[in-house]
Order: sequence, then structure tokens, then C-alpha cells
Amino acid sequence: MSDDVQPGFVRVRLDLSYDGRDFSGWAKQARGQRTVQGEIEDALKTVTRSPETFELTVAGRTDAGVHARGQVAHVDLPEELWREHREKLLRRLAGRLAHDVRVWRVREAPEGFNARFSAIWRRYAYRVTDHPGGVDPLLRGHVLWHDWTLDMDAMNEAAAALVGEHDFAAYCKKREGATTIRTLQELRWERRPDGILEATVKADAFCHNMVRSLVGALLFVGDGHRPVEWPGKVLAAGVRDSAVHVVRPHGLTLEEVGYPADDRLAARSREARNKRTLPGAGCC
Repeated sequence: MSDDVQPGFVRVRLDLSYDGRDFSGWAKQARGQRTVQGEIEDALKTVTRSPETFELTVAGRTDAGVHARGQVAHVDLPEELWREHREKLLRRLAGRLAHDVRVWRVREAPEGFNARFSAIWRRYAYRVTDHPGGVDPLLRGHVLWHDWTLDMDAMNEAAAALVGEHDFAAYCKKREGATTIRTLQELRWERRPDGILEATVKADAFCHNMVRSLVGALLFVGDGHRPVEWPGKVLAAGVRDSAVHVVRPHGLTLEEVGYPADDRLAARSREARNKRTLPGAGCC
């Protein structure tokens, strides 16, 4: 599969954010539910007065209810249309889009850029409060209330066993033909000055439900329902464990997507398409 842009087109990078509570996820749905992709594609079509819809490719397809602060997408636009609208496109999109989705930057992408396959990491944050009074009403759409006191040190000790390259089948919703091998680069908890516990979860990529499943397992450790060793044992077992709770989506935010230097974009895109195996795994 090539990342070459068709003759007469320009690849454009969009940096954007959204509040996910009223969206049925990123990806367009067959039944016409409201999605982030659908909103932005419709807005692009309207403000450029184009007769056709130009499809977006995104760095990370978020689920219903999940937020994004640092999402990245790309779209291939006809050169003539890009020249005509590039200077005013950002402001026109701001005037057209609903208030729960914003495009912050629009620019021509470097050669070889693919918003999804060129990415080398994605960083999410999950926010939880264990305050006995619940969640601050002003933060209720972005913070989960956990009605048990949480031991952050125990959660971080358990998280350490999950970092590295593993098969995360036990923490993913399996998809036909897709690998569940991922490199979890960072998983740690910090308690903010306002008392909210914030998990930083960074990996080269994530499989479906992976972040929310990891958080769910660590919360069970933090509140004393499971020992520190339990999340690592679940990982090693390699199968879904019914005790692993997939926490609600509203506490999750895609914070940032990382890319290599421009001269490595195309190579990274090719590498990311290769199906992964763990070291020592048989090929045949």
C-alpha cells in the first residue's frame, strides 16, 4: 500500500480536539449517528463548496464518549481547491463546526505523512476521583468517580508489570485479522493537587478497549479488590478475564500523537502496516 498522493492533490494535516460526550465515536456510522469524522467532513464540504466529500484518515479512532485534545487527521484535497481556501479554511471551519469540535491547525503535510500509520506513539490520559463527595460538577463529563479510596502506589507497582512489548489480548476486544501485540511505553498514575488521579498511558498503538481495560484492572488493585500481581497475571494468561472491567469512556482523553522526523515518515508508515509477532514467535 502506497502513501503517494494522487496527482493533482495535496495532503493536508489537521490538528483538532473534541468533547466526545455527544458523539458516537470518531468513525462514520452506517446508521447516520453523529460522529466526529462525519461532522468535519460535512463542514469541509460546505465551506469549500465542493460537490464531493473528502474522506479523513485519523491517528486514533476514539470510541463513543471519549474525548481528544491532540487528535491528528489528514485529508487529500485537489490542489486548486487547497490554493483557493487554505488561507481562510481554519476560520471558516470554526464558523461551521459545532462548539464541541474544533480544528486548531490546518497545513500541508510533509511528503510521506499518514496521520495513522506514520505515528510512533499515542498518549492518553484517564482521570478518576476517589473523593467521597463525588466529582466536581464542572468536571463531571471528563472525570470518573470511583467510590473507594485508591492506593496510587499499589496501582503504579501493578502498572510496572504491564509496560513493554506484550500481547495485550487479555485487555483488548479482539478484531478479526488484527494483532493485539503492542508496545506500552508508559503507564503511571499521579495525584494532582486537586486530588484527581490521572493515568498517563502511552503506546505505539492501542487495540480496542485497551486503555479502559488497563485502567479498570488497576483500579481494582488500587481499591484493594485485587493484589498488585493480578494485572500482570491477567496479561500473561493472554485471554479476556471477565473480572477486568472496561471503565466508562468519559474519563478518557487522547492528549497527543507523536511522529518521527519528516525524513522517517514514509518508512514508519510502511513499518506500521507489518503484522507484528513477539520475539521468538514462530512464523509458520
